Amino acid sequence: MTTDPIADLLTRIRNSSRAKHPRVDVPSSKLKVEVARILKEEGYVANYKVVEEQKGKKTLRVFLRYTPDRRSVITNLKRVSRPGSRRYVAKTDIRQVVGGMGISIVSTAQGLMTGQAARKAGIGGEMMCEVW
Repeated sequence: MTTDPIADLLTRIRNSSRAKHPRVDVPSSKLKVEVARILKEEGYVANYKVVEEQKGKKTLRVFLRYTPDRRSVITNLKRVSRPGSRRYVAKTDIRQVVGGMGISIVSTAQGLMTGQAARKAGIGGEMMCEVW
C-alpha cells in the first residue's frame, strides 16, 4: 500500500512516458480518475478508462500521448502538496506553471480543477501537482 497514491500515479505516468510505453495501468480511485480527466482535457494524455480486470478490482488505464517524432507531450510532472507537507493556496496565489506553458491541478471545494479555472472561479484550495 502506498502512502501517497497521487504521487504514485504521477511517477508511473512519468516513468512510462520516458520509457515510451503506449499506456500505463494504476489501481483506480475517484481522485486518480479526476486527475486523468484533467490531463486528457488539457491534452497531456490521449485517453483514459477504468477497467475491471479482477472481480471487484478496478484499474485506471491511461493512454499516453506522443508527438509525431515520438517525443512525450509531458515534459515533467511535479507533486506539490504531499501528505506530510500540505500546500494550500488562495485564489491570488495560484501562479502560472512554466510561464503559462503548463498546468497546475488544484483540489477545491468544487472538485478538482486546473489552476487557471480556479483563478477564474475565484476559489483557492490544495495545490496537488504541476504538469508541463
